[in-house]
Amino acid sequence: MRLRLREWRLKRGESLRSLAAKANVSYVTVVRIEQGTMSPTVTTLAKLARALKVHITELFPPKPSRRR
Repeated sequence: MRLRLREWRLKRGESLRSLAAKANVSYVTVVRIEQGTMSPTVTTLAKLARALKVHITELFPPKPSRRR
């Protein structure tokens, strides 16, 4: 599953390094999460969401709609 972290980061005008600093996580962690090569912990997701000023659920992609 690809998180919407990059989308929100760009909307907020944050660089990778500035988001990492605000969230108190490493730059490499943010890069790997955005690339989809690392699954973040709930704690890390909460820190990133707080730094971006969004609810943690906003970092997840929307559910696909069902077709009938």
